[in-house]
Amino acid sequence: MARAEPMNVLYERVALIGLGLIAGSMGLRMKRDGLVGEIVGTARSPETRSIAIELGLCDRVTDTAAEAVKDADLVVLCVPVGAMETVTREIAPHLKPGATVSDVGSVKGAVIDAVAPHLPAGVAFIPAHPLAGTEHSGPRSGFPELFDNRWCLLTPTGDAPEAADRLARLWRAMGSNVDTMEPDHHDRVLAVTSHAPHLIAYTMVGVADDLRRVTDSEVIKYSAAGFRDFTRIAASDPVMWRDVFLNNKEATLEILGRFTEELFALQRAIRKGDGDHLHAYFTRTRAIRRGIIEAGQDTDKPNFGRGDAS
Repeated sequence: MARAEPMNVLYERVALIGLGLIAGSMGLRMKRDGLVGEIVGTARSPETRSIAIELGLCDRVTDTAAEAVKDADLVVLCVPVGAMETVTREIAPHLKPGATVSDVGSVKGAVIDAVAPHLPAGVAFIPAHPLAGTEHSGPRSGFPELFDNRWCLLTPTGDAPEAADRLARLWRAMGSNVDTMEPDHHDRVLAVTSHAPHLIAYTMVGVADDLRRVTDSEVIKYSAAGFRDFTRIAASDPVMWRDVFLNNKEATLEILGRFTEELFALQRAIRKGDGDHLHAYFTRTRAIRRGIIEAGQDTDKPNFGRGDAS
C-alpha cells in the first residue's frame, strides 16, 4: 500500500550520508513527524547499514553514497570532517539539479573549503551545525527528541535564501532553535563553547589516568561529580574530535592560549593565598552557569552521575 503523504512534507526525498547519532536522530524525527517523503541512508560499514535497517532509521539503505543521493532534494553529510571532501567528490556527479547539500559538522570553515569547490552549479550548499549530542555514537544512539530546544547554526555560503529558509524550517520542525552565522565566527564561538572544553576534559582524564596508576584505582573508585562530568565529555567519538581539532586549529589554539593565561592567574592567586581574587572569579563564572539555565539549555536539577545526563 502506498504511504499517504502528510501536508507538512518539506522535502520529497532526503539522503543521509553517514548513519550515526545525528543522522539516526534526524531520521527518527523526520519519520515520526512526517517531515519528508522518503529517507535514503548509507554508511561505509555494512554493519551500520544493517543496524539502520533493523532500527528503521531510513526508508531505504544503499551500499554507496552515489546511490543514496540519486533524485534527493536534500543531502546531509553526516560524516567526520576529515571525510567531507572524499564523500563530496563521490556524490557530486549524481546530485539532482536544484538539490540542497548540507552537513552537521562541528567546524564550518574547513567543511566549506572541502565541499563547496566540488559541487556542481545549480546545487545549493547550506552548511549547518546542530548543537546537540551525547557521549554516545553510532546508529543505536539516536533518538527523535535529540534536537528539542537545542540550537542549529546555519552558515550559508552563497545566494540561496530559499534553500536556506527551507532547511531552517526543517530544523525547526525537528525541534531546534535556528540562527545564522558567518563561518569564521562560528568556528571561534565553538572553540570557546565546545572544542577547547573537550580538549581540557580529555587532558584532565588523561592526567587522572596517570594518577590512577599510582593510587591503585582510587581516582576511579572515588570519582566526584566534576571528574565524572569530564569523563562523560571525554567519552565522545575520537574520530570526530580528532578531525575537529585538526580542522579548527587556529581558533582552538587561540582559546587555549587564553585559557592558559587564566589558569596561570588562578595558580598565582592560590599560591599567594589571594582569596578575594578567587572569590570574585568564581562568582563571575557562576553567573555564566545561571545564564545557561535561564536560556533553557540545561536545568538546575542535581545530577551526580546517576541519572540520564543526555
